Amino acid sequence: MRDNDVFSAIPVFVTVVECGSFSAAAERLGITKSAVSKRINHLEAKLGTRLLNRTTRSLSLTDAGEQYFESARAAYSLAREAEDKLGQLQGNPSGLLKVTVPMTFGRLHISPLIPEFLQRYPDIRLEMTLDDKMVDLVEGGYDLSIRIGHIPESSLVARRLAPCRSVLCAAPHYLEKHGTPQSPADLQNHNCLYYSYFRGGAEWRFDGPAGVESIQPRGNYQANNSEVLRDALVAGLGICQMPTFIVGPDLASGKLVSVMADYVLPLHAVYAMFPERKHLPEKVRVLIDFLVEKLGGDKPRWDYL
Repeated sequence: MRDNDVFSAIPVFVTVVECGSFSAAAERLGITKSAVSKRINHLEAKLGTRLLNRTTRSLSLTDAGEQYFESARAAYSLAREAEDKLGQLQGNPSGLLKVTVPMTFGRLHISPLIPEFLQRYPDIRLEMTLDDKMVDLVEGGYDLSIRIGHIPESSLVARRLAPCRSVLCAAPHYLEKHGTPQSPADLQNHNCLYYSYFRGGAEWRFDGPAGVESIQPRGNYQANNSEVLRDALVAGLGICQMPTFIVGPDLASGKLVSVMADYVLPLHAVYAMFPERKHLPEKVRVLIDFLVEKLGGDKPRWDYL
């Protein structure tokens, strides 16, 4: 294996570790699984050590692999930055752009925008991961993350894209059967559905006539995906606080109705998050500007459906 073959194997090795499997890495890289395996085998032969422990069900780094991965990831990152700078000199955003977005928001409001973005910037290769979990951008090799709600302190840079309003809502037939709550205390007698990854904390907070009040929601259903909670709401299972970017159409059609209008839920926001760098890659800048163009402002389109 020639030295240049070692260098060309670095992106493959890094991708295998990030994806956790040869098949997932092959899909991301657009090559066959056997080509990935061959490149890794040749890399290990050239280095004279095993980098990965392989079984039929799992893949993990050896001690040598962990040390090599840190250097390989740094080298790969520098190569991508060099590609970005070349694109900037040419005035043409290009290269791989890795983005992670929340599952439901990504499907409903980011995915429909991607064709127009890639038509506008055809030399960008976009890889989008949909995941509601908080992802480490640096460790995952991501250029940008869309996050909603509370943003913890970190080294990341945040740019606000749009407000994220929430409402307490239920189906009309649920309220006809169980009554309509008038205050937070009334919710103790209702089936409160709950989003598992809610970053605002375990409590529901309301700002009402008597000031801020909090309750611990109790119910027989919680999920880590907002769309399945929306389905349960429409079916009349209970009450839930939901972002308007999901239930806006249901509120407009009457499938769901807002309750306790005198009590305001905390206002959150949609952010673009990216690692702090001396020079922001052009491919990242144009995506942020595009999202601001399409989603930005204090009156997002999902609030006025």
